[in-house]
Formats: sequence, C-alpha cells, structure tokens
Amino acid sequence: MSRPPGNTRLKAARLAAGYNSQQALADAISETAPKLGIRGLAVGVRQIRRWESATPPWPQPDVHRVLTHLLGQSMEDLGFTPPWATPRPQHGTTVDNNPRAPLYGTRLATVPAQSAAATQPASVGRDFAAVTQSHRRLYWSVAPAVLHPAVLEHARLGCTLLPETGSPARQTLAGALAESYLLAGRIEFFDLRQPDQASETLLRALQAAGEADDPLLGAAALAHMAFIPGWANDRETAIERMMAARTYARRGRASAEFWAWLDAVEAECETRCGDPHAALRLIHRAEDTLAVGAEHATPEWLDWFSLVRLSAFKGNTQLKAGHLPQARQTLHEVLDGLPPTSNKQRTVVLGDLAAVEAADGRPKEACRYTIQALDQLAITWYATGMDRVREVRRTLAPWQNEQCVRNLDDRLYDWGTTVSALQR
Repeated sequence: MSRPPGNTRLKAARLAAGYNSQQALADAISETAPKLGIRGLAVGVRQIRRWESATPPWPQPDVHRVLTHLLGQSMEDLGFTPPWATPRPQHGTTVDNNPRAPLYGTRLATVPAQSAAATQPASVGRDFAAVTQSHRRLYWSVAPAVLHPAVLEHARLGCTLLPETGSPARQTLAGALAESYLLAGRIEFFDLRQPDQASETLLRALQAAGEADDPLLGAAALAHMAFIPGWANDRETAIERMMAARTYARRGRASAEFWAWLDAVEAECETRCGDPHAALRLIHRAEDTLAVGAEHATPEWLDWFSLVRLSAFKGNTQLKAGHLPQARQTLHEVLDGLPPTSNKQRTVVLGDLAAVEAADGRPKEACRYTIQALDQLAITWYATGMDRVREVRRTLAPWQNEQCVRNLDDRLYDWGTTVSALQR
C-alpha cells in the first residue's frame, strides 16, 4: 500500500523557498523568530513532519507568524485547515445542533487577517465582551456546575464569530474570548477539580490572548497553567511556566498587583512542592511590590487577587512552614478583611485555620472552624475549600474518638454534604 501524499502544499512551498530538508525549515523558524520579536520559540524536525502529514495540526500563533513570513503564503495556501472551518455534512448524514454538545474537541488558533468579507458589525466585540464581563461577576455567586456550561457555550460563540469579524473589533472579541476561556479553566481547576480539562482550556485562553495580542492575558493563562503541575508536585514544570508568564508580563504594562499575583502563584507552587521557605520569600517580595506600587493600572479582569488574598496565601504558607502563631494571626486578619462576596476564599481560610489548630494540638477549635467551612460550602460550593476540609479531617486522626471529631464526622458525612461532594 502506498504512503498517503501528505501536505504537499507545505512541502512544495518549503522547497520553493530554498529549504531542501525539514531540518532546514526547522532551523530557519528557530533563527527567524527572535528577529520578529518572538523569544524562546524552537521547532524540531518532528514538528515539521507533522505539518507535512496528511492531517497537519494548526500551528500556534507565534509559529503561524514565522511560517507565513518565511514562506510568503497564507496558512490555508500552505495546506492547513483552520479549526473553525466546519465541513459540510455529507448526503445522508445528520448534524448535531445540541447546544450542550461537548466543547472539548474545539481548538482555537490564529484567525487569518480579515478583509471586506467580514460580516459582523463593528459592535460585535463590545457586545461579546459584555457577556464575558457578566460571567466574570457571576462566578462569585453562581454554582460552578451551572455557570461552567454557559461560559463554554459563550466561548463557542466567540470561536464562530472570530473569522467573521474585522479589525479592530476582532481584537476586542479575541481578548474577551481569552478571558472566557480563562474563567472556564479556573472553574475546571479550582471548582470542579478537573486539572486535565483545565490544561486544555487554559491553552485555548493562551491562544486567544495571542490573537488579541494581549500579553497580560497570556501571562495570566500561563500562570494558571503553572498551578496544575505545582499542585501535582512537579516543580520543574511549574517554574518553567512561571518563567514564561513573567516573560509575557514584561511585554505588557503589568501593574504592581499583577506582579504580586505572579509571586503569589509561584509561592503556592513552591509550598505545594515542599519548599515553604522559598514561598515566604516570594510573598514578602509581593508585599514589597504592592507597597511601592507601579504606574500601570490593574486589568479589570484580575478580580481574584488583592492584598487580603495575598495574606491568605501567606497564612497557608506559614502553616506549611510550621509557623503556627504567625499563621493563626495572619488568617484571622484575612477573615476580618475578606469582602462579603469572597465566600469561596472564606472556606479556604477557615480550613487553614482549622489546620493550624489541629497542628497545635487543639482538636475542639479545629473542629469548630471545619464545621464553619462546611456551613459556608453548603451555601457556595468550592472544591478547593472541600479539599482543605478533608485535609484537616485526616490530621484529626489522633483524636478519632473525641466527641468533637465525631460531631464533625456527623456534619461532614450528612446526606447533603456527601451527595454534593460526590456529584460536583
């Protein structure tokens, strides 16, 4: 059986441009990227081979730029099929128009430059962004399992609108799409405990940020992607992603709050990977950064971080470092300073306070804070908060037969809490 011809368009363009081997094109991409202001881009022969296969994957934004620059043709002319191009159904087949169909097969990548063929009005970017902003506010009060499908459907709409939208509305729309994917990824990771799905979704956020040419949204996506290996005790990968996030932040006009948040993310990764002392150094640097301030404004979408939330990071890190009196004081100050809308964060802080008391040999106080966290979880579910509760319960094993622990178990394993924990 003969081998399929593969992507003959790309191969022909490569040869026509003077790159007689796949290695030559790979070297040219790596050498040209810095000249276009793209750092850290390296492509190997294996990737070129995939592009010259019968089903070439759509390249990411930076690679797209370099390829079209080197070969002088559009991506479609080079044999790539845009991921938003929907094939026409064959005769006798049906099309699934179910709005609840899974979105996980959808990939987002660079949209070609638009021309007079753009069909959407100039207001489409603002209109799409208005819904994105509403979802951002709803996150703090709507159940994650309810909000998540709506956010993903909104992102699907954005993917459909992008190729139909001309500049400058396209940049506005792409930025809002990046924010929607970022929110969906946050829900998947922090609220629903789906790290693998969150990784894919956050990659789409990064791609959309590239289409919007928004380095800060790109940095936010990368920093969230660092959480995933950080929580899995893969320090090397987490730090590598944080380096990328900081690189993107330097390209944008990052505010003091943004830089402090990056330090806080890296601090949590260091804590999870067993080095709370390195984490405390990062948190102290973040505190100094916030004290000095910066000239640039904080993006409106960065609504998950503030000085009081940095203190919450700090309290958890002090706990993991064994600095119990300091952790207790910090976490009490956080509880007093949290705004009324921060119910999700409140469950985490209550869980950390319970852990402090358990580590200090005070099971009654630990149970009291844990039950308060469960009461809050009954109002606003948050998987990260529930994780804290479970961690505390494991540390209370030495007091297994104490009445306060039995009362906690009755509350932890009542019908409502058990069902909620298993179904979300």
